[in-house]
Amino acid sequence: MTYPEGYTAAVVGAASGIGRAVAERLARAGVRVACLDRHDPAEVAAGIGGGAVAQALDITDAAACERTIGGLWTRFGKLDALVNCAGVVGRTNIISEDVDHDDFETVVRINLTGALFLSQPALRRMRETGYGRILHVASIAGKEGNAGMAAYSASKAGLIGLVKVMGKEYAESGVTVNALSPAVIRTPMVAALPDAQVKYMTDKIPMKRCGELDEAAAMIGWIVSPECGFTTGFTFDMTGGRAVY
Repeated sequence: MTYPEGYTAAVVGAASGIGRAVAERLARAGVRVACLDRHDPAEVAAGIGGGAVAQALDITDAAACERTIGGLWTRFGKLDALVNCAGVVGRTNIISEDVDHDDFETVVRINLTGALFLSQPALRRMRETGYGRILHVASIAGKEGNAGMAAYSASKAGLIGLVKVMGKEYAESGVTVNALSPAVIRTPMVAALPDAQVKYMTDKIPMKRCGELDEAAAMIGWIVSPECGFTTGFTFDMTGGRAVY
């Protein structure tokens, strides 16, 4: 994948997992990368080089999102792409009648509300310049629901709906907004889940394996490139054959 000279991307959740893999892949392709994460992403930025910058960001803070995106715009003069990989699973293996209210609200605030807070300052500026690529990482749980994961499934379903709305609203502006819907990807977040939960999810995948970080990064890299220009409001499948719609 090649990008125009000076192409700039912000990757949220860049300290680990899919976000880190995306930041590294984009940097190798010559993209100027801003690594953002609630945990200090300085190590990642230093490791990928290429003028990458790092900044801590809590996406549940709307004012911080505005300052951060605005600051990147000032620093780089533009922002071509925004990749949002931030997300939490919350408590799992809990049936809906026993879901903890505080845990539910925390998961939704990070996975869904945070995506809105992050998108708003980017959309505003991208619309003005007439170009932009926004990608939110959702989940197959948002399409089908995973038993025992009410908060996560509901938040990711909401995120898919939000992407559909934004895609339609900005379809004529040169800005695309899409989502990626992975099944189980081999990330630290997945490694922290109970074995029973991972087996439940993996057994549903016809390929009978987890997706790899490089596979996710490659797909995201294309979605936020100029080559992916006629698709918006769409949730791309990455499920090893689990979701074929």
